[in-house]
Formats: sequence, structure tokens, C-alpha cells
Amino acid sequence: MNTFSRTTGISVVVANMIGTGVFTSLGFQLLGIQSFFVLMMLWLIGGLTALCGALTYAELGANLPRSGGEYNFLSRLYHPAAGFISGWVSATVGFAAPVALAAMTFGAYLSAVFPAISPRWSAVSLVVLLTLLHCRSRQTSSAVQQLFTALKVLLILLFCATIFIWGDAPQSAISFAPQTGDSTLLFSGAFAVALIYVNYAYTGWNAATYLTSELDNPQRNLPVVLFVGTGLVMMLYLLLNFTFLSAAPMAILEGKLEVGVIVADHALGETAGKAMGLVLALLLISTVSAMTMAGPRVLQVIGEDFTVFSRLSRCNSHGVPMTAIVFQGMLAVIFILSATFESVLVFSSFVLGVNTLFAVLGVFVMRWKKLNIKGAYKTFGYPFAPIIYLSVTVWTLAYVLISRPIEGGIGVAMIAVGGLLYTLSANK
Repeated sequence: MNTFSRTTGISVVVANMIGTGVFTSLGFQLLGIQSFFVLMMLWLIGGLTALCGALTYAELGANLPRSGGEYNFLSRLYHPAAGFISGWVSATVGFAAPVALAAMTFGAYLSAVFPAISPRWSAVSLVVLLTLLHCRSRQTSSAVQQLFTALKVLLILLFCATIFIWGDAPQSAISFAPQTGDSTLLFSGAFAVALIYVNYAYTGWNAATYLTSELDNPQRNLPVVLFVGTGLVMMLYLLLNFTFLSAAPMAILEGKLEVGVIVADHALGETAGKAMGLVLALLLISTVSAMTMAGPRVLQVIGEDFTVFSRLSRCNSHGVPMTAIVFQGMLAVIFILSATFESVLVFSSFVLGVNTLFAVLGVFVMRWKKLNIKGAYKTFGYPFAPIIYLSVTVWTLAYVLISRPIEGGIGVAMIAVGGLLYTLSANK
């Protein structure tokens, strides 16, 4: 197998997106929003924003066909320095931090079922195991990814069906129709802050662009992979949050991390709830696997372009960037052992938002520079799709800086370090 199939590409997108965010963020959102309609609108708006971003990335990837995602786009469209900083962000934070978050959530859900198991060390063990698996070959990576992604989608559907069929009667007092005051809440600071968590949950819709060079017929398949993967995830997210809100009172979910376990406990009882907690833990294996598969490709292309990082481009006999995979795994383990869940989430959300902001803006630069390949895909709904994405992203980034200045400041510092490293490496 010399390339990844369309199915593998969709699996990577779905698995990268469905992970920590959707199973943890509702509890934080409920601290500022108590409207069923507004909470569902959060997930709908977040999904439509991600779709707008995916449609734009499809044009960028089809016309600038090389692995590396934002590193490739920004290098070609702006300047090698912009690409390097973007690649630095993607490689150090963009994948290692979400890998750590997904593994930490896996550990939290697993320890809720088996209290004797350390959540931190089970998270570390998962990262190490999947790092070793993805170091072998593309055949192994594809098989692991397709298996766990298919399992993930089936288990989500099983979870929702089990809650509605065998769970206690849904809450009778809830209404998902708009209520008085909801229109004001939609444009409030609380909504913007909650959208930070939702946007993080949708992070990963761009994952296939990190594998572009290894994707079969990328000009034809990349747009399909991004659109189908993102659209499928949006529908699953709406279904999951409808299930969460229907099955358990808001009061017991507020501020809680393991929302899925709490919902299952409330609707099915403690024993069945723990079983569903184990199911939800299994879902997160696919997420860690997908990010372990996609992220190191950014490090690989940086190593190909900058001699000071040339070791990261080294591949094994199967063409797999083993050194980069191991390096990312080590970074993820460091995050797991040294940081809290929420601080990593907000910090990485901010940095990733800045990264994709400039990439989506690049579609206007690409057309201005006339870099489009004849016959290649063009963004559906241009220029409105990229403008919608840019508007929502700027809004949420501004509220991160206002509401969480420490995490935002660390993100800015991380970007500055990337600029410094580029200056040093360019002089080598």
C-alpha cells in the first residue's frame, strides 16, 4: 500500500474530530448557559463553521498538494517563516496537546469504571502503545485507524440508542424550542466563551491535509474526505448533545468532565453506567491514534526543508516518519505528566485557532497570486464560506485573550518562540 485510501482519509478526519471535546465540554458550557436551544445552537454553529473551514481547506489542499497542512499552505502563500511558525505550532501543540487531552480523558473515563487504575498512567500507556503501532507501516496505520474509527461511530450510535431505549424516561420539562432571552444569549460573551470549547471539539476537520502527499488522488479525494468527514461529525455531535441534555438534569452536569459517564449513570443505573463509561473510553483510542498518525507528517516536511531539523524527516524501510512519530509521542507524555486538563485545552485551542485563521485567509491570497491549478476544486460558497469561518474564529480568539489572558499569553509566546527558531534555523 503506497497511499492512503479515501476511506482512511475520512477515518482520520472523523477520528481526529470526535474525541475529548464532545465528551467533556458540555459541563463547562452549562456554567454560563442554561438554555437547551442555545446549547444546541452552539454545536450547530460550531459545525457549520468547521464545514466552512473544511470547504476552504479543500481548495488549498487540491491546489497546493503536499503533506504538512498549514505548514505547506503558509509557506507557499505568505513566506517560509510563516509556514515554519505554523509547522512549529502544529507539531508541538497542534497534535501533541490534543493527543494528551484525549489520552487524559481516556484515563479519566477508564478510572471511573476501574478506580484502581491510575488515569495519568493509563493515558501515558495509551500514547506509548499507539506510537509504537504507527511506527511500523502504512498498512498497520490504515488498519488500526479504520478499525477504531468504525468502532467509534458504532459505539456512539449504540450509546445514544441505549440511553433512549433502555434509559429512564427523558426529562419532561425540557424544550429545545427558542425561549425568551435566547436571542440575547446567542450574541453574549457567555456564548463566545462556550464556543471556544465547541470549536476545540470540532478541531481536526483539517487533519487529512497533513497526509495530502500520501492520499490517493488528492485533487479528487481531498474535498470529499474533508466534507464527508466534517459533515458526519456534525450530525453525531448534535445527536450526542441532544442525548446528554435529554437524559440528565443540567444541575448534575454543570462543571463536570466525564459527562458521558454521568449521563449513563443517571439514565441506566450505576452498573450499566460504568459499562458505558468503558465504551466511551474505547472511543478515545481512535482519536489518539489518528493524531499520532497525522501530526508527525508536519514534523517530517519541516525536517525535509530545514537541515537543522533533518533528523525528523528520517523514515523507516516502509516510508513511515518514525523519528517524528516518537518525538510527538514524547511531547504528549510531557503534557500529560505536567499540565492540567483545562489549561491545556484553552491554550491549545487559542494556538490552533490562530493557525487555521491564517490558513483560511490564505485562500484569498492564493487566488490573488493566481496559484490555482486548472480544473482543481474551488471552495463552494466562496467568498462567504471563508468569511464566515474567519469571523467566528476572530470572535472566539478575542474572548480567549479577554477571559483567559494567561493561556492566551502562553499561546502568543509559543508563536514567538517559533519565529525565533526560524531565525536561528534559517541562518544555519
